[in-house]
Parts: sequence; C-alpha cells; structure tokens
Amino acid sequence: MNRKTFLAGALALLATGPALAQAIPASVDQPVTITFYNYNLGSAGVGKDATEKLIAEFMAANPNITVQGVPYSAGDGNARLQADLAANQPVDLVQLGFNSLDYARTNYAAKALEDLIPADELAAHFDGMSPNGLKLGVLDGKTFGLAYTFSTPILFFNADLFKAAGLNPDVPPQTWAEVKAAALAIKDKTGKPGFTAGIFGPSAADWLFQGVVRSNNGSVLSADRKTLTFAEPAAVEAVAMIKDLYEGGAYENIDINAAMENMAAGNLGMYLQTSAVQGVLVKGATGKFDLRAAPMPRFGDKPTRPNNSGSALVILSSDPVKQRAAWELMKFLTSKHGYTIITSEIGYLPLRTDIVNDPEYLGNWIKDHPLVQPNLEQLSRLEPWDSMPGPNYSQIVKLMMDGAEMAVFGGADVQSALSDAQANAQALMP
Repeated sequence: MNRKTFLAGALALLATGPALAQAIPASVDQPVTITFYNYNLGSAGVGKDATEKLIAEFMAANPNITVQGVPYSAGDGNARLQADLAANQPVDLVQLGFNSLDYARTNYAAKALEDLIPADELAAHFDGMSPNGLKLGVLDGKTFGLAYTFSTPILFFNADLFKAAGLNPDVPPQTWAEVKAAALAIKDKTGKPGFTAGIFGPSAADWLFQGVVRSNNGSVLSADRKTLTFAEPAAVEAVAMIKDLYEGGAYENIDINAAMENMAAGNLGMYLQTSAVQGVLVKGATGKFDLRAAPMPRFGDKPTRPNNSGSALVILSSDPVKQRAAWELMKFLTSKHGYTIITSEIGYLPLRTDIVNDPEYLGNWIKDHPLVQPNLEQLSRLEPWDSMPGPNYSQIVKLMMDGAEMAVFGGADVQSALSDAQANAQALMP
C-alpha cells in the first residue's frame, strides 16, 4: 500500500467515525430480547409492581422487543451483576446506583448515550427534563447514565405524635437543633422514639451521609476526584452533630428496615430517608395516623444542599439492535407517562417537571398527595451523589461509613475516627 492510498483510507475512517458511533438502527424491525437488570424488581416494598407494570406496557406497545427483567440487589455491591458479566451472561440494560456509575464506565464498558444516539434524537428526548436531574448521570461531559429513579432526603413525621408531645405539626423542624428538641419532646411525652435516619446500617449507601455533610458546606471528595475530604473540618462538624443527637437521646440507632416498619406503624416521631419509601409509609399510615413530610433539616442558617439517592439507566450491550431496543425502553421509562407511574406509585421524583401541574399526568395526583411537595422543592437545589473513583470504590465508601458510624455510635473521637478512615481509604484511591 502506498502512502497516498494509506492516507485516503485513514481519512475515510476518520470521516466515518461519528457515523459508526451512532450506527444503531433507527428502529427495531425484527424480534429481539434484551435483559434489564433492575433492583426495584427485587424489592417488593419499593417499586416492584410499578416496574413490572411499565415493562408490560412497553412490550405491548413494542411487540418486536421482549424485555427479560432480572431482579438483583443494589445493596450487595452489585455482586449478581458482576458475576453474570464475568460469566458472559448478556446484560443489556441495567438500573444502576449513581455511586457505581464511574465503576461501570471503566469496568462494565458502559456506553455514553452521545456515542450511540443521534444528537437530534437525544436532544428531543432530553427536552423538558430537569437539568439538575440530567447532570446526575454525566461523567466527563457525557451521559453514561440517564437519571431514572431518584429522590432527595425527606423528613417524614407523625403529626399525631407531634400533637401528643405539645408540638405544632404545622411548623415542622427546619434545623438540626429543632429536630433534637422535637425528638426529645416526643420521647419524653409519648415514650416513643423521636427521630432516626437512614444514614447508617448494612443496607445504607452513602448518599444521605453525603447530603448531610454537603449541607454543612463540606464534601467527601475533592472536585478533581483525586482526594478524599471527609475528615475536613466541615465534615467533622456534621458528624459531630449526628453524634450529639445520638448521645443526647434524640437519635435512636434503629436498623433501617425496623425504622421503616416503626414509621409506617405510627411508632416513630421523625424519619429522615429517601422519598422512595413514601408509598410504603403512606400505605401504613392511611386510616391510622397523620403522616406528613418536610425538607431535610439544615445547619443553622445554611441552605441545605440535598443530593440524590436512586439510580440511572445504563446501556452495557455492544449489539446495535439491542442498544436500540434498550434505548427505546429507556425513552419509555423516562417519558411523561413513565414518570407519572414512577412518582405516583413508587415515590421517586419526576425527571420531567412539566408533568407536575398537568392534569393529564401528575396534576390531579399532586393535589391529593402533598407529601411529594418537599421533594419537588428540593429538586431546584439537587446536587449529584459523588461516586468514588476506581475499582476500590465500594471499599472506600465502606471505610468512610464505618469511620463515621464508629464516631457516632461507638464513642470514638470524631476527628480521629474520620482521619484514620480517610488515610486508609485514600490509599485505595486510583
């Protein structure tokens, strides 16, 4: 091959580069089956029925596409997902916690939507979506995960217990100091636990911890994603506040599952947790007690900086036809209709805020369900849940959370516990 022929071939490859990146078919014109790994399918309490309903509706509208829903647990470090990938099982589309997104990009060959979908089609689907929601799945300027089911921290509270304790439920606690005072009053007057949160425990991720630290103007990771910062003064102060709640008798150290059961049964004053448990709590409270909701508490006059819990939809398949089928399912799940089901039947935030006041979608439901209002209000201040970088991301998170938990419940000095944890975790950073 002479130099002229080589250069011509090279230029031809460069010219077709963008087209190759968007070489999925325009539609699915042949029968295809895709697997959809979904952790809501594995949770009877949070979203299983609604997810099955949406998948069935999608297949009815798209007869060429069969979706095999695969339940798995997001709380076990994605062990099922990793095992199936290692065994070369097809994993086409996955509902993935935002904390695993960076790992998926580097270890699961997650696909950026900008590299698959024609720009005009992508822009058309993104139109009307919350910019704060969309950015949750962006890494280095590309959308590796399309925000799907996500929420903010909500302070659920039992208005009946507030009244029994001489508190005004129409003016719920807005600061951590007010949470402490209300919790102690409830405990003193009713004998029931005043407050707990889903911050710690085997099934807890670090999203809520991050939101508390961030709301004190702290962080857990530097902006360049190279240095851990959860032992810096603002983070230490935030953990010291939680420790004070616990040692002062306001914060009950209750297992997450038991806490949700107690809240649903009317035996807990306040519960800071993801809005995704709203459906479970409403079902338990209906006809029994007055369940209400408020935004997450703040540190004094500092505005809260809630970050999200929840998940993104991530394409792992390398097959163009399956990629198109996965994208069609993603579009359906994140459509106006999809988010009407996701918000009304599960409790997650609608990524499409324009459906909130539309009677064809959520308008009438919102009027009858005021618990969703604090969640919607916090969407304007939503910040991304930081995913730890590198292959050791889950170990880094565990070290951080173990250090904080030891400081709060184990009597350890806050600064020492967090500094030791940070030093050990930093050694695992890429």
